[in-house]
Amino acid sequence: MIRTHQLFKSVRHALRGAGVVFREEQNFRIQVAMGVLVLLLAAFFGVRIYEWILLILLIGAVWTLELVNSIIERLADAFKPRLHSYVKDVKDIMAAAVLIASLIAGAVGITIFYPYLAALVSRLS
Repeated sequence: MIRTHQLFKSVRHALRGAGVVFREEQNFRIQVAMGVLVLLLAAFFGVRIYEWILLILLIGAVWTLELVNSIIERLADAFKPRLHSYVKDVKDIMAAAVLIASLIAGAVGITIFYPYLAALVSRLS
């Protein structure tokens, strides 16, 4: 049986965690802003349903990976001093994972939006 009180409590904790990362991590704020911009562009251009699905999945993946990056950074800092070379390596590797996901999402976004942008430019010309 689902305990609604416990469910709401869990959701509240999750939202608090997202808020902490949003307030404290500039990269997460940038990723959220870019995701919202992409969704607004998708609505403006009226992209196809499968394009919506792909954009939402990629945005969710990048946001999730950015959250995981924040978790790993905090855990690494808690267990070892900031200047330890392994901590630096772990943080850099995780940042690389977020960067790769972001670049792939950007490439897919460009692929999806290019025909819509080209059609808009040709109508304006």
